[in-house]
Amino acid sequence: MTHLITNLVGRIALAILATIALAQPVSAAEGVPLHDGWQFIKGDPAGASAQTYDDDGWASVTVPHTYNAVDSGIGGAKARGEPEGKYYRGPAWYRLMFDHASTVGKRQILHFGGATLKADVWLNGRKVGMHRGGYAAFRFDVTEYLKAGRNLLAVRVDNSRNPEISPLNGDFNVFGGLYREVRLIEVPDLHLDRMNHAGPAIRGWTESIGKGSARIGTTVELVNSRSQPTRFELETQIVDAAGVAVATQRDGVQLAAGEKRAMPASFTVANPKLWRGRADPYLYRIRSRIIEGDVAIDSQSVPLGIRTVAVKTDGTFLLNGERYPLYGVNMQMPTRFGRGPIVTDGEIDEDMRLIDAMGATGIRLAHMQHPPRVYDRADELGILILTEVPLIDDHDQSDAFRENLVQQMKELIAQHTNNPSVALWGIGNEIRVSDAASNRLLADLNKTAHTLDPYRPTTYAHCCLDDDDPIAQHSDTVSYNRYFGWYWTKSEDIGPWADELHAKMPNRPIGVSEYGAGGSIRHQEDPVVKRPESNGYWHPEQYQTDFHIKHWLEMKKRPFLWSTFVWVAIDFPSFKRNEGDRPAINDKGLITEDRTPKDAYYWYQANWAEKPMLHIASSRDTQKRTRQVKAMAFSNLPAIEVRLNGGEWTSVNVEDRMAKWTVELADGANLVEARARTPDGRLLTDKVGWRYDLRP
Repeated sequence: MTHLITNLVGRIALAILATIALAQPVSAAEGVPLHDGWQFIKGDPAGASAQTYDDDGWASVTVPHTYNAVDSGIGGAKARGEPEGKYYRGPAWYRLMFDHASTVGKRQILHFGGATLKADVWLNGRKVGMHRGGYAAFRFDVTEYLKAGRNLLAVRVDNSRNPEISPLNGDFNVFGGLYREVRLIEVPDLHLDRMNHAGPAIRGWTESIGKGSARIGTTVELVNSRSQPTRFELETQIVDAAGVAVATQRDGVQLAAGEKRAMPASFTVANPKLWRGRADPYLYRIRSRIIEGDVAIDSQSVPLGIRTVAVKTDGTFLLNGERYPLYGVNMQMPTRFGRGPIVTDGEIDEDMRLIDAMGATGIRLAHMQHPPRVYDRADELGILILTEVPLIDDHDQSDAFRENLVQQMKELIAQHTNNPSVALWGIGNEIRVSDAASNRLLADLNKTAHTLDPYRPTTYAHCCLDDDDPIAQHSDTVSYNRYFGWYWTKSEDIGPWADELHAKMPNRPIGVSEYGAGGSIRHQEDPVVKRPESNGYWHPEQYQTDFHIKHWLEMKKRPFLWSTFVWVAIDFPSFKRNEGDRPAINDKGLITEDRTPKDAYYWYQANWAEKPMLHIASSRDTQKRTRQVKAMAFSNLPAIEVRLNGGEWTSVNVEDRMAKWTVELADGANLVEARARTPDGRLLTDKVGWRYDLRP
């Protein structure tokens, strides 16, 4: 009895907190977050959608939430005869009691930031709807389901493999749950549309950039949910970074009862500041308001970067009509150890800062739609994005599977078409069968992307079939996942392969969408004697560094590669793997899972970053095996100075962003130092401690 009373008091307290949260005034675009007060159970109890169901024994959780946080660290490699890692893939339930005040003339929209992979939603025991797809936001209009007073929201989430929902496969964990935010959005019955695949009502794009002006096209989706026709005014403005309007249109509109209409408009911006990537990622905003009786009753705003993107047949990537080298990293879904995808905006910002500091001009977001914060930060940092639907390796031949992927492409574009950082839409990754159904699937995805957005090219990441297979011909550009020097042959082979393919397809824009090697900061071998086993336990950091040095030296000499992307930015969970220093991790990251940069990270920083840098390699190989050590430092300055154990400074030239010199270690502890003066007079320094002992 005591337990029941305590639990009841707790539930009432959580319900009160939820009621207080719902009562707070918020903007229509943001909505009211539904974070606290959720009850959760892993499993599929019968009748859990009913209002009368007793969830007293369920766990209390906060949303965002995943039910795979604990069991996702178990891995196994089939290549060594092990069973793959096991983590729970199946149904789970979430229930939330909350109070709602009845409002007249308003619509209520339930927003889910993401639920993997399938979500069924009930409100007060009535089925609201179902969503298939784990990585896009989705919404339901629940106006007719809500009631004044206490309401029960029940959600069944299932991350089981489903032949009708992509992805079917992948070298990553499919974290189940309501792993992104849930919100209740209230809008007036005359409003800017919130139901276009959960994207904003406003869409803007750069039609052309001329001398002293730019032409901007927009559409604004309007909805009249009233029972009578309504006349009002729609005001749309383009405002600069200081909030000053630089272009305005205000038009009278009349909508019939129940009518939905897209209102097109075209604007001229005089003397525009262009969004120029890393050099100057200047952002305007498009702001639309519905004005009725001189009162703005609804509004939205979206980012606008005035820029154009294109890829020429010779492999030249163009930003605003000018050549713009596109290189960087792949990034898997942002995760943190022990929490999976339950990450904060600040943690996403940390990841983006690390990539920005490396000097990357682009990121390929593998292999699915990422959290909105990633795209927004890329807009602000000037990093171009390739973003793709989760078509990975396996695919089903059914119409249902194809239609689901087309739906996911529509959601991706609707939700991120306004992000100027998004440069290309990706239609898939590593399809391994080239038959009629497979080609139709990619053709439909490519057509969908071009129909919804004719201003961006498409791309595809190819592997495992002939380089010129028809499966690789649907998109405007194609890139290749190639792991010379890790899974096969040697690192230098990337260059001759690219030359041969370019000669075979001289008018086809080709790039490298993935290349990489495992590396553990716990494994030190300097120098590396031979290529490690890719699925073995020994992945020395130095081999990864050597791999990337050789790859970049080859690829930077080949301007016909329209883009190159390292696999991968940050180590991430993968149930398929048991290699390197621990199971269930893909360790090809340039940065460890706890966000420690590896030496290879600094190699790219030396080649890409604008800011002067200096880094001595092999700092973690503290116990040296020979007295004479070939030392190396990475820098983007022309020369550095080095010394050993406080001796004289010696100048060493930097060639190909590397300074190399020989160190003769003394017995015991040694201190190796490097320094360099920047053009503005600042002193950069780095040091490592290396020990040499004749006996252990």
